[in-house]
Amino acid sequence: MDKAQEISALLAPTVASMGLELLGAEYLPSPGGAVLRLYIDVPQAEAAERNVGIEDCEAVSREVSGQLDVEDPISGNYTLEVSSPGIDRPLFAPAQFARFVGESAKVGLKLPQDGRRRLQGRIDKVDGEAITFDVDGQPFEVAFDNIDKARLVPDWEALGMAPKKPGKKK
Repeated sequence: MDKAQEISALLAPTVASMGLELLGAEYLPSPGGAVLRLYIDVPQAEAAERNVGIEDCEAVSREVSGQLDVEDPISGNYTLEVSSPGIDRPLFAPAQFARFVGESAKVGLKLPQDGRRRLQGRIDKVDGEAITFDVDGQPFEVAFDNIDKARLVPDWEALGMAPKKPGKKK
């Protein structure tokens, strides 16, 4: 278990007690002081009614700051950031991949697989710890524990935010 997973496991119950879900954490050590970034969301059952707001981020920041001071999982200085997942949502667990089957994701691998360290493709299926992507029309199965980082790729056209192509009329 790496430092980010350790911190997620430590803080998830606190975030859950606030009616939110801790999606995951990123721990970015650096000589001047680390950054600990927590991604929170509303539980999936409430996703249609509400989104994470700045008030949620502030409340979680206050609550987990105290817990981090007591538990002290990070030695040295660090900056705590609490964020909503955003439109290019990071994916931290197989269940999160399963929730977004059919969506496109950009994935970085810990160890190269079939000569690749990165891939982008549609999430086709999740079977336990195995995640299958459609990469350029071909199935590409990855073990979850070989995934370093993964994010959804927003469909800008579906969101109505794609740049207009020159010469095309609406």
